[in-house]
Amino acid sequence: MELEVKQINGQSAGRKVTLNKEIFGVEPNDHAIWLDVKSIQANQRQGTHKSKQRNEVSGTTKKLKRQKGTGGARAGSMKSPVFVGGGRVFGPQPRDYSFKLNKKVKRLARVSALSYKAQDNNITILENVNFSAPKTKEVVSLLKNLELTDKKVLLVTEQTNKNLFLSSRNLQRSKVVSASDINTYDILNAQNLVLTEGALPVIENILNK
Repeated sequence: MELEVKQINGQSAGRKVTLNKEIFGVEPNDHAIWLDVKSIQANQRQGTHKSKQRNEVSGTTKKLKRQKGTGGARAGSMKSPVFVGGGRVFGPQPRDYSFKLNKKVKRLARVSALSYKAQDNNITILENVNFSAPKTKEVVSLLKNLELTDKKVLLVTEQTNKNLFLSSRNLQRSKVVSASDINTYDILNAQNLVLTEGALPVIENILNK
């Protein structure tokens, strides 16, 4: 699959690049995608939720009423879960939600996500971008020139580009990442994938290992 390279002004740069079939042209595996996205979201969970059990709440342990003759159930402590303010039964406790996923499954998931974008013609190749200073209006102008203003965009650069990152972080529908940091969730969460020329070899080198 060939795509023409576009300039910052939205015009053609007069050259084309060929996407690697082993990365952008495979049969997508939906189950691998599901596992990888689940893993990414699980790793982001803090897992700090906590409720107090009956041995952790403060309250009197004095027997509330006599054992028999009241017509009600026996009650020995205000900490009992049946009373308001008592402990909670089987409540949430701090835990680690992350789980291990094999490297080959992660690779298959990313390749599948990239292949979906290629099938839907939602990949744009952009010449390398280098802003001299952080300016949000330059990113807004770039997206306008590429006709991507009203779409959620993931812009992938060859390496960490601080000025470009700072220029785009105030834009709700755009995100900038380096080629070595792309993941399945970010790819699928974006409507359009904008890859710089320098990012392509990096992605191919990582996913061909």
